[in-house]
Amino acid sequence: MKAIAVIGAAFGDEGKGRMVHYFSSQTNDPAIVVRYNGGAQAGHTVVRDDGLGYIFHHFGSGTLVGTPTYLSRFFITNPLLWHAENNELHKLSINPILFVHPDAPVSTPYDMLLNRETELQRGTRRHGSCGYGINETVHRLCESEHPLFVRDIGTFDFKRKVEAIRSKYIPQRLAKLKIASPSKEFQEALASPALLDEFLYESSNMLSCAGTFTDYDLRRFPTVIFEGAQGLGLDEKHKFFPHVTRSKTGLANIVNICKGADINDIEAVYVTRTYTTRHGAGPFPTEVIGLQYIDRTNVKNDWQGSLRFGHLDIDLIKDNVKKDLHHARKLNTSVSIAITCLDQVDDPVTISFQHKVMQTSRENICLVAASAIGATKVYRTSKP
Repeated sequence: MKAIAVIGAAFGDEGKGRMVHYFSSQTNDPAIVVRYNGGAQAGHTVVRDDGLGYIFHHFGSGTLVGTPTYLSRFFITNPLLWHAENNELHKLSINPILFVHPDAPVSTPYDMLLNRETELQRGTRRHGSCGYGINETVHRLCESEHPLFVRDIGTFDFKRKVEAIRSKYIPQRLAKLKIASPSKEFQEALASPALLDEFLYESSNMLSCAGTFTDYDLRRFPTVIFEGAQGLGLDEKHKFFPHVTRSKTGLANIVNICKGADINDIEAVYVTRTYTTRHGAGPFPTEVIGLQYIDRTNVKNDWQGSLRFGHLDIDLIKDNVKKDLHHARKLNTSVSIAITCLDQVDDPVTISFQHKVMQTSRENICLVAASAIGATKVYRTSKP
């Protein structure tokens, strides 16, 4: 088996989707893309050679070339968002192939509502949520009596469990968050029978369209491509907490999946743009106020604001990768780096390296970044 892990080296938005699409299109053997962390808050842009493009959230970025997707037990499913994406792909004459682990968590619309209400209540002290309910889903899963998994869908008491989340868990969570007066919009959506019915229907629909799968079943595919969401700078254990995601964004989850699939060798491909970006609130050591690059995907939104830009932070990437590779001690791991958006910067390029701001050529930036993390292979691309 050939295994490739595509991992964001910084704060996400590095071009992971493009790299997964590339690896999917280059293999002649049957391949599968594994979503190993995060959830539908990921937005991975892919453009096929014929010009057809799409931004993926649930489905893997190899979908446009027919590569199936496996939502692992570390991926947070969202039936409502899955439904919208599935319909959009079918309208493009794309019939996505989806497998899902029975233990994959399920995010409800009430988790999304609570995530958004919490951010609104924080005012100017937001943590940087995407508004997709990721943090609240993980909290409910780990710290309450109301977990919800894919295996629960279609069972006799699935509706009862969802109703309990709405009527029991949400009020308890509001009290713990000290939100005594949630907004009118929140209260109306929480009480909506139509929203509950829609979620129950789309949950059953998602399960009927996806094949049940486990890590062991990955052995059927000669090529396994792990697709990361967000980046190492947003890992739940990163020093920038709490401005992170509730997810292990690097090799930690991948190692667990490889164990079940009997994968021993893996190429870890760390992806970065030729500059650094960050979406949402949180520390950004090399941010340059006023710096702007063209980015048609990451448009301003109510939850994360506008995409922030800064110099390429080689020091941050080096530190992130060094810590991440500790998780792969039991795997034979080769390290590669992918540099995207080379067409968007002019020579010389400004970078932060060895705690100094300096300038170097576009070609040399690849060598510097590769040397910093010990990469033996470099992938270069002009587009994100």
